[in-house]
Amino acid sequence: MPVEFIGMIGTRSASELDGRATSLVGGHIDPPFVRDFVRAHEDAGFDRVLIGYGSSGPDGFSVASYCASVTDRIGFLIAHRPGFVAPTLAARKAATLDWFSGGRIALHIITGGSDFDQQRDGDWLAKDDRYRRTDEYLDIVRKTWTSDEPFDYDGEFYHVKRAISEVKPLQQPHVPVYFGGLSGPALGVGAKHADVYAMWGEPLASVRRQIAEVRGEAAKWGRRPGFSVSFRPILGATEAEAWDKAHTYLDRIKALRKGSNGAPPAFSPQAVGSQRLLALADRAEVHDERLWTAIAAAVGAYGNTTALVGTPEQVAASLLAYYDEGVTTLLIRGFEPLPDAIAYGRELIPLVREGVAKRDRAPAGVR
Repeated sequence: MPVEFIGMIGTRSASELDGRATSLVGGHIDPPFVRDFVRAHEDAGFDRVLIGYGSSGPDGFSVASYCASVTDRIGFLIAHRPGFVAPTLAARKAATLDWFSGGRIALHIITGGSDFDQQRDGDWLAKDDRYRRTDEYLDIVRKTWTSDEPFDYDGEFYHVKRAISEVKPLQQPHVPVYFGGLSGPALGVGAKHADVYAMWGEPLASVRRQIAEVRGEAAKWGRRPGFSVSFRPILGATEAEAWDKAHTYLDRIKALRKGSNGAPPAFSPQAVGSQRLLALADRAEVHDERLWTAIAAAVGAYGNTTALVGTPEQVAASLLAYYDEGVTTLLIRGFEPLPDAIAYGRELIPLVREGVAKRDRAPAGVR
């Protein structure tokens, strides 16, 4: 089975290394940089790029539209929070952009792990309520994409009457839906709706358990989603060089994040995924030889911040181990976003694709 590579783009040059904690999802818009950034990912052989979401950041649909106009092949995974536009409108927006992009759109559904960030956009629902709303939202979105007849929906959060869209997605039967969330309520909703279930970079054994849990829930709906895992590869010509680079990054991030009293600012995440990464960091700095948690701990694990550290060959072997567990999508982005995207295309992605091709050619049970 082919493996999918996803990068991440933003509208400015930004990273934890220059102290911008929200990284690529906030700040001003630099169109020439965005053009170069997305083209670098296309040239590097990525299949898609994630366009993130933040309550103060640029609109992802607009960013994807611009990026589609300056590229030919690469796809766009637009992070989208249910609840801020009507689901029927969201479905039409995605279907319209799917046509104008030539079928290159996917949605990454993020229900929202921070009450503070939700409230900035006027959403005061509790987290469990948000997941129930997401369930209804995706019911309606999918129905809008696929129904040729007007339909009614009478739910807890949404009520529509004779809804129909004259525009259907170019991709059939619908735009792909990716889903993120690891809490109890998230599991049931994601298993029901996700074409690809997204997880952050945890050890192999943990990812194996998560895949089994999601598959068990998805089977209740007759579904079998793919799985995505996110990492921040740190590469070096030698393993020692890679670890030196990793610790240089960590020292720089810690220095930038120190408060006025010389200590790092306190951070207590609501998101279960972040809590899991911090718990991993408490148990050990390194898991499975090269899964490194120190930067996740330093920044409060506010995003996908666990790293894979080593030579391209070593990191490729680690990524292939996740593929062997059933991971179909690998989201990789660097701490030096543009140079790293170029390096991954030159040094890492070809090795992983070659390893996947060898596995697909091998007899059953042989790796």
